[in-house]
Amino acid sequence: MNDPNNILASGPDSHEINLDALWEQIINESHSCCDPLLASFFNTCIHSHPNFATALACMIGRKLGDMSISSSALTQLVQEAYSASPSLISTAAADLIAVMMRDAACSNLVTPFLFFKGFHSIQAHRISHWLWNHKRDFLALHLQSRISEVFGVDVHPAAKFGQRVMIDHATAVVIGETAVIEDDVSILQGVTLGGTGKVEQDRHPKIRRGVLIGAGAKILGNVEVGEGAKVGAGSIVLERVHPYTTVVGNPARQVGVRHRDMPGISMDLSLPPIDYII
Repeated sequence: MNDPNNILASGPDSHEINLDALWEQIINESHSCCDPLLASFFNTCIHSHPNFATALACMIGRKLGDMSISSSALTQLVQEAYSASPSLISTAAADLIAVMMRDAACSNLVTPFLFFKGFHSIQAHRISHWLWNHKRDFLALHLQSRISEVFGVDVHPAAKFGQRVMIDHATAVVIGETAVIEDDVSILQGVTLGGTGKVEQDRHPKIRRGVLIGAGAKILGNVEVGEGAKVGAGSIVLERVHPYTTVVGNPARQVGVRHRDMPGISMDLSLPPIDYII
């Protein structure tokens, strides 16, 4: 695995990213592919672009363009968002580094940048959220629809994401309108952050910093999953999850003793013994 410290502007404890160094690393990694069938693809996605932001804008536009809105028009839209809100670029870079650091199947930056639809869906959502906040609701909803069609991830444009968020595999993830996902959260495939059908206003989960949500878990209603908590695969969560605890089952219940790490970062999917219930 590549060491990300050379692209963190102030060392390993900083979240400030040197975007030029990041882009240089992606370019260098891309040269390891010598397959002639991919030469044009690598040129289109990486080598023809001067920087990370331009390449990412083109990637989103190319993936989501259709007969309604062309790829070039969508690329221009993403570039407009990046120009107006440069933090979107650094946040995307932080997400990309998080994928490389957490995904055991990923040892570089170029792979998730080119191929991981979880990363792509989050960056596209960040654009739809920007549009939503700028009162361009129908265009935001159009992007939501295209993201769902192309990536199999359905996230309402109003849902709020922090930084260094990873959606691994991504297929069949659903996130509702009033959901909040804070920094350093990792979500696996088939997860729903949904409502219960009873409430019209603030009705979706609040996922705090460092949470790990296992595959197929369903978290329903305006419930809080506390900082550093872990939700086991297939669990159905209907009530608050306390910080630094693990919950499993249907309905989800707390098991084991409280831990101290951030499973959203460590990706520690292990569970305490199921018969040890607090």
